[in-house]
Amino acid sequence: MTVPDTDLDLGRSAFHERRWRDALECLTRADSEGGLPPPDIELAASVAMLLGLNSQSIEYLTRAHDEFLTMGDTDNAARCAAWLVMFLMDMGEPARGNGWLSRAKHVLEGMSGPCAAEGYLMIPAALGLLRSGAPAAGHGLFAKALELGTSFHDKDLQALGRLGVGTTRVSLGHVEEGLQLLDEVMVSVTSGEVSPIPAGIIYCAVLGSCRLSNDVRRAHEWTAALERWCGDRPDMVMFSGQCQAYRAELLILHGAWEEALSVARAAEGRVRKGDPDATFGSWYQQGEVLRLQGFLEEAGKAYAIAAGTGFEPVPGIALLELAEHKTAQAQATMRRAMAGADPANRRRLLPAVVEVELAAGDAAAARLALDELSEPLQQGSRPLEMALVAYAAAQVLLVEAEPQAALREARRAWRIWYSLEAPYQAARCRVLAARACALLGDPDSAAMEFEAAKAELADLGAMPAVAEVLELTGEKNKGSSPLTDREVEVLRLVADGHSNRTIARELYLSEKTVARHVSNILSKLAVPSRAAATGYAFEHGLIR
Repeated sequence: MTVPDTDLDLGRSAFHERRWRDALECLTRADSEGGLPPPDIELAASVAMLLGLNSQSIEYLTRAHDEFLTMGDTDNAARCAAWLVMFLMDMGEPARGNGWLSRAKHVLEGMSGPCAAEGYLMIPAALGLLRSGAPAAGHGLFAKALELGTSFHDKDLQALGRLGVGTTRVSLGHVEEGLQLLDEVMVSVTSGEVSPIPAGIIYCAVLGSCRLSNDVRRAHEWTAALERWCGDRPDMVMFSGQCQAYRAELLILHGAWEEALSVARAAEGRVRKGDPDATFGSWYQQGEVLRLQGFLEEAGKAYAIAAGTGFEPVPGIALLELAEHKTAQAQATMRRAMAGADPANRRRLLPAVVEVELAAGDAAAARLALDELSEPLQQGSRPLEMALVAYAAAQVLLVEAEPQAALREARRAWRIWYSLEAPYQAARCRVLAARACALLGDPDSAAMEFEAAKAELADLGAMPAVAEVLELTGEKNKGSSPLTDREVEVLRLVADGHSNRTIARELYLSEKTVARHVSNILSKLAVPSRAAATGYAFEHGLIR
C-alpha cells in the first residue's frame, strides 16, 4: 500500500515541474498544517516572487533567514539576506535593502572562514557600482563573487558572477570578450543548471547587453530563448514583462509598429501584476513607436513615465525634442547624457548625437561624434553597428559638401538595413541618397529615391518622416495633397459615413489595413477625428 503524497511533496514536485501556482498552494497548505523546513520556506519565497507576489515573497524569505539562523546555518541565513537586499533594492526600497545588507554582514562576522554567502552579498554591491557609472570597480567584485561560486560549487553564484563580469566587460568597451562570457553563462542557463530566479535575471541582463552592443543576431537568438523559457512557465509574472519589452524593440526595428505597441502595452500590464523591472522598457518602447508615428504629445508622456524609473529615456527623448523643434534642448539632453555615459552607452548614443548636432548646426561636433563612432569599427563588426556608422557618415558628408562620398555611404547603409529587414532605417537612407543625387546634379535619380522613400515611410505610418520628404521635395509648399491615392479613396468613404469594416469590403482590404490608412490620414492632416478629417478634406478640395 503506497502512502499518499503530502502537500509538501506535492509542492516540491509542482516546483520542479514549473507549475508555480500549484506549488505555492501546496506549500501554503503544508505550512498551515505543520510548518515548513527552512529550505522549503525559501522555496515558497522563490515561487511567490516568480508569481509577482513580491510582499509575500519578502515575508517568506525573512522567515527562511530567521529559521536558518535558529538552526545555526549562518551561510544560508546570510544568503537569504543577500537575496532580500537584491529584491528590496529592485522594488525601490533601498533603506530596507541597506538594513538587510548590514544584518547579513553581522551574520558573516561570526563565521570562521569564507563562504558562498559572501559572494551573494557582493552581487548587489557590484550592481550598484555598475549602475552608478563605475563598471571597473563593479568588475572586481563580480570577479570575486565568481571565484567564491567556483570554490563552493554554487552554480547560481557562478552564473551571476560570470554574468556580472561579462556585463562589465561590455560596459568598459571590451564588447566581444564580454559577449563571449555572456554566451557561456547562457549555456549554463539553457542547460538547466541554474535556479529559476537567477536564470531570469541572466536572460534579461544578457538581452540588455545585446541591445547595448547593437548585436541584433544575439538579441534575436536570446529573445527567442527567453520567450520559450517564459512560455514553458505560463503562470510566471516575474521576467515575462521584460521579455515583452525586448520583443517590442525588435518589432520596432522590423517595422511592425502596431504589434510592437501592443506588445509593449502587454509588458506594461505585467508591471502591474508584479514585474517592476519591465517598467522602463515597456514605456520607453511605447514612446519610440508613438514618436515615429508622429503622436508627439503621447510619446512625451510615455518617455516621462519611463524616466520615473530613474533611467533617462535617451536617445528617444532627445529625438522627440528635435521633432518638436526644441533643438537647443535636444542638444543639451544628448550632451548631458554623453557626459555621464560609460564606453558602451556612449557608442549607443553616438548616432543620435550626430543627428542632433547637425540639426543644431554644429557640424564640427557631429564630425567628432562620427569619428568616435567609426574609430573601433572593423571588418568583422556587427551589421547593425556598420549600418549606423554608414548612415551617420552620409549625414555628416552631406553637410560637409561631399555628396559623392555621402551617396556611397547612404547606399552602403541602405544595403545593410535592408538585409536586417529594417524598413524605416532603409527608407531614411534613401532620403539621404536623394539629397546627395540632387547635389550631384541628378534630379531624376533624386526624384526616384524621394518617391520610393515617401511610399515606404507612408506605408509604415512614419508621418514626421513623410513630412520631411514633402518639405525636401517642395510638395509641402505647393498646396498638393499629402495623402496617397489610396488614402484619398479611404477618406472619400469615411466622408460618406462608412465604417472600417465596410471600407475594407469596398476596397478589398483587411480591416487592419484600413485602420492604418485612417490613422495615417488623421496624422497627415493633423486632425483629431474622422469628422474633422472629412471637414478638412472638403475645405481643401481633397474630395468633392
